[in-house]
Amino acid sequence: MLQSKENFTNANFFAPANNPNPVKTTSTPMEQATIGRSLVIKGEVSGAESLYIDGKVEGSINVPDHRVTIGRNGNVAANINAKEVVIMGKVKGNVHCSDRVDIRGEGFLAGDIVTQRISVEDGALLKGSVQVRAAEQKTADNKSEKNQNNQSKPADDSAKHVVTESPKAAATVAG
Repeated sequence: MLQSKENFTNANFFAPANNPNPVKTTSTPMEQATIGRSLVIKGEVSGAESLYIDGKVEGSINVPDHRVTIGRNGNVAANINAKEVVIMGKVKGNVHCSDRVDIRGEGFLAGDIVTQRISVEDGALLKGSVQVRAAEQKTADNKSEKNQNNQSKPADDSAKHVVTESPKAAATVAG
């Protein structure tokens, strides 16, 4: 029943420590891309992971399902679209968040904000407008669109009746 120590160590139960292709587990820690202090990016930055910016970015940043963090050395001249934005550096541009904006004590934002939640610490600078939307607004918008579509269907059907009746009326007038 018990195996000897030799059989256990010779068995291929464990991968060797110097495996060049380690297997990734499904529960990896939060992945985050980093734009370092010395990097300058001009153009569009988009992706499907969180982003930490400690360098300079000019253009647009689009990470709709993740967090964008502007570090203390970060200098961003871009519109930002993300789930969450944390500002510790400087941002010049509009911020659109599906969840929250957090401007820390040393942070600076010059631009308009659209978000569900916002936090501005003492010492932070904010120049622009803030629009806080309810979380249910998207579903409410969808419901109102459906109601408008349902109301327009009978109007379309009545328009069809008018079209089919108008040639008869024209024939009566002509006859």
